[in-house]
Amino acid sequence: MKKSLLILGFALTLFSCNKETQAAKTSEFKTAYVNIQILSDSLQEFKDLESQSKVKMEEMGRDLDARVQQFKLEAASFENEAKAKGPQWAQLKGQELQKREQELGMMQQAMTRQLQDEFRPKNDSVTSKMKRFIKDYGKKNGYDYIYATADISSILYAKEGYNITDKILKELNDTYKGGSKTEDSASNTAKEENKK
Repeated sequence: MKKSLLILGFALTLFSCNKETQAAKTSEFKTAYVNIQILSDSLQEFKDLESQSKVKMEEMGRDLDARVQQFKLEAASFENEAKAKGPQWAQLKGQELQKREQELGMMQQAMTRQLQDEFRPKNDSVTSKMKRFIKDYGKKNGYDYIYATADISSILYAKEGYNITDKILKELNDTYKGGSKTEDSASNTAKEENKK
């Protein structure tokens, strides 16, 4: 019986020491979180891609808009012309207008797909770059964990001091601006050399 009590006491001592060691290790963790939604909305590289996408969409949409306007004019005059030209003409013209409306819809879908195909890889590249940057930032600054949060997230509460979104955003934008300056100066140097 004494041996059992001695073993039980020893086990409890080891368990409590182990618990204290784990508590000490846990309190040594350096953690933070980043609001991914704010990063995505505020990151200059994403904003530039969005602007480029809008410009491209406007350029591609000009022809489509002109065709849509022409279609609307013809559809508006269809009813008056149908009365004058008879039911047989109205039926043929109605089928033609339906076919053109479907073609315009397909053109719009094709344009949207083309834009998505062009800009999705660029967005994915920026997202990957952002994730790599956060990972490197965490290693460089001694973080054990950096969590992600957004509108719907698994982090329901954290002290504001753990939020490093602004730091990450500033460094990412500074890196992007630095890269843009380097690319701009390289292209300006190439242009000057071509002039010579």
